[in-house]
Amino acid sequence: MSFIENITKDMILPPYEPPPPYVPPGQRLDHPDYIGNVKDFLPRRVTMVRNQTSEALGFNIRGGKEHFCGIYVSKVMPNSEANNLGVKEADQILSVNNLDFKDIEHSEAVKILKMNTVIEMELLYFPYGYNKTYEKNRLMSANSQSSR
Repeated sequence: MSFIENITKDMILPPYEPPPPYVPPGQRLDHPDYIGNVKDFLPRRVTMVRNQTSEALGFNIRGGKEHFCGIYVSKVMPNSEANNLGVKEADQILSVNNLDFKDIEHSEAVKILKMNTVIEMELLYFPYGYNKTYEKNRLMSANSQSSR
């Protein structure tokens, strides 16, 4: 048995994911799978200010290093400062107050977010990566059920 075969024999690989269908340029404006505004996908900075660290952030997060993904905004409370500043579900938090959030554990991310009254976040709208956080949960759940 080769080295690669030996390593992968017990691995459960994720299902094949076909690429998205090609959308001809003339049909892109009205096509539900095509988002043509590239500006929406560029990194942006948002600065939130709270009076006390005990005040709610106005959003929830999911993901983290232990889940093999980044930190993503999973919910934004209506009428919160986060909502008013344009924070949205599926935003990946790239950094907070110049601290890198790309490879951080969930609990550490929560701690950093909650301990500051001024929170400067670099965000990147990344729905593909955000949706993958849910797929990983489904895959892990399926794997644990199949091993019973």
